[in-house]
Amino acid sequence: MHLSVLIETMRREGFELLVSRPKVIFKEINGEKCEPIERLVVNVPDDCIGNVIEKLGRRKAEMINMEPAEDGHTKIEFKIPARGLIGYRTEFLTDTKGEGTMNHIFDCYEPYKGDVVSRTRGTIVAFEAGKAITYGLYNAQDKGDLFIGPGTEVYEGMIVGLNSRGEDLAVNVCKEKHLTNTRASGSDDALRLVPPIQMSLEKAIEFIQDDELVEVTPKSIRLRKKILNNKERERAARR
Repeated sequence: MHLSVLIETMRREGFELLVSRPKVIFKEINGEKCEPIERLVVNVPDDCIGNVIEKLGRRKAEMINMEPAEDGHTKIEFKIPARGLIGYRTEFLTDTKGEGTMNHIFDCYEPYKGDVVSRTRGTIVAFEAGKAITYGLYNAQDKGDLFIGPGTEVYEGMIVGLNSRGEDLAVNVCKEKHLTNTRASGSDDALRLVPPIQMSLEKAIEFIQDDELVEVTPKSIRLRKKILNNKERERAARR
C-alpha cells in the first residue's frame, strides 16, 4: 500500500504515530449509499483456484471472467468492493504459496454491498506490563500464533499474537514458573517456542481491525488495542 511507504518514511525521520485501519470513502448517489469498486485481476496456480474464489466471495467479490494463462495457471477477473481488498494481499500470497499475482484499479461507485468478512480470528493480548518470559510465552503459544519472542517489553493491551479462536484473549506472557523443592522427570527440559511471526509495517496495517492500532516508532512496530485497559475493553465490548 502507498500508505505504508509514507509511514515508513516518517518513521525513519524520527516520527512516532498510531495508525488505524484504512477506511474507504463512501458517497451518496441519488440518495443511495455507494462505495468504491475495484477491478481485480489475479493470476493463480490451477490447484489454488477454488480457495481464492471462496475467499474473495466472502469479501463480496463478483467474478466476471476466467481464462487460461501460462502453463498451470489461470487468470481470473473480479469486481470487488475496495473494503474487501484491505488485508487480503497477505492471505492471497499464503493461499497461492507465493506463486499468485494480483493487480487492481478503481472501476466505479456502486451501491453498498453489505458487511465484509475479513479476519475471523481474535488476538492474544498482553494482560500486564513487563518483559515477556519464555514460560509465559510457552503457555500462550498453545492458544495461537505469537508475534513476539522472549525478552520483548510488553504493556497492557499490546497485541502479542493471533488467537486460534474468534474472540480476543488476555494472557500473562510475563508469568514466571513457580519454583518447587521437588523435581519431576523432564520438568527441567528447555521449553521450546515456535519462532514468532514477523509483522512488517504493511502486514500490520492490513492485519488490524477497527478496535486496534499499529504503533509506529523509529525503533519498533507494535500492535495494540485502542482501549489498553483490559477491564475497560471488556465493558466497551458488552455495550
